[in-house]
Amino acid sequence: MTFPHPRATWLDPATGAQREAAALLRDMAGRQAVLLGETHDSAEIHRWQLQVATCLHLLRPDLQMGFEMFPRRVQPVLDAWVAGSLSTAAFLEQVDWPAVWGFPPEIYLPLFHFCRQQAVPMLALNCDRPLVTRIGRDGWAAVPAAEREGLTPAAAATPGHRAHLGRLTNRPETEVTDRFLRAQQVWDRAFACRIAGAIAAAEQAGRRSPLVVGIIGRGHLEFGHGTPHQLRDLGITDTAVLLPTEAAQHDPSAIRGIGAALFRLDRPEPPAVRMVTR
Repeated sequence: MTFPHPRATWLDPATGAQREAAALLRDMAGRQAVLLGETHDSAEIHRWQLQVATCLHLLRPDLQMGFEMFPRRVQPVLDAWVAGSLSTAAFLEQVDWPAVWGFPPEIYLPLFHFCRQQAVPMLALNCDRPLVTRIGRDGWAAVPAAEREGLTPAAAATPGHRAHLGRLTNRPETEVTDRFLRAQQVWDRAFACRIAGAIAAAEQAGRRSPLVVGIIGRGHLEFGHGTPHQLRDLGITDTAVLLPTEAAQHDPSAIRGIGAALFRLDRPEPPAVRMVTR
């Protein structure tokens, strides 16, 4: 038995039932963080993310958006962009887009322009690649706290995380090394630390906690592993993962626990080609 999934509908992965969009998004708007998973090279997924973010912003004007694409060091550039101080060309140049991400900017620019137009704060969620390599190779204890870009050590991996990474990379679980797992956890922890930090900053300033929407690769979000797990470790427990899918049918055992809801879309264009390798 499979779950049918019509185009342009939301599906509950736990039951296979369709979810009414307005009720689902009202539920999401009450969370601390909503994480929108993506496949980086799909323009259609970024259009879906923009549509969801727009709906959530109407319900939560205090929304902030965090982006995996940007390391922490470019946060001042994101602030200047949202403030209207930079042209599009200057923004892409100052964040060093080809080096930090490399996918065609036009598939992401609608999201960035939305934040600028609506004065939605943008959060740089990532860290620099050398830190990922260093911790993956040597471990957290080998890197002094002052050199971790504000990150705290990752919580131990969830049961099943190694197997999940094996499925994502098409290798047996036994070939997912500790080094590879640690490297993935650096990214997971970086995203979680930035999101938790934004929530804490608002609370310390006496403001209502914002709704943080995360634009993050789906491999870091699915089945409660990765970033959701690291957020729980940091005390951010009221979160949800929304994911797109192109599948018209689902195997219940394959999607159970994958996230809060799946949205069915199509991919009208071929995958975008990355400009450089990170």
